[in-house]
Amino acid sequence: QVQLVESGGGLVQAGGSLRLACAASGRTFSIVAMAWFRQATGKEREFVGAITWRGGSTYYADSVKGRFTISRDNAKNTVYLQMNSLKSEDTALYYCAADVFWDGRYYSASGYDYWGQGTQVTVSS
Repeated sequence: QVQLVESGGGLVQAGGSLRLACAASGRTFSIVAMAWFRQATGKEREFVGAITWRGGSTYYADSVKGRFTISRDNAKNTVYLQMNSLKSEDTALYYCAADVFWDGRYYSASGYDYWGQGTQVTVSS
């Protein structure tokens, strides 16, 4: 089992920045990739970004490219999401996810095995 705990959410004005963190514990040696998803009220959960655990390859949704950066600290078993130039449409509950069987479908929520509880990000315009 892998446990994930997100932190760093909050209220920020449009154009501002936030950094989310996701700390993994448990069988962290089994993690091959981690990702961030988000879900706005009344909408489906959507992919934000992903990073492979060993190689550090990164993938982003088109809506956040150039504004968000995902990174990891393997020693701390933590993945980060640096969010800059935030927009009101970025308001959502942000979830961290971990994958232990990498099949390349980094964008699909169904491909991830473990999830955190989520952290709320609210961007005021």
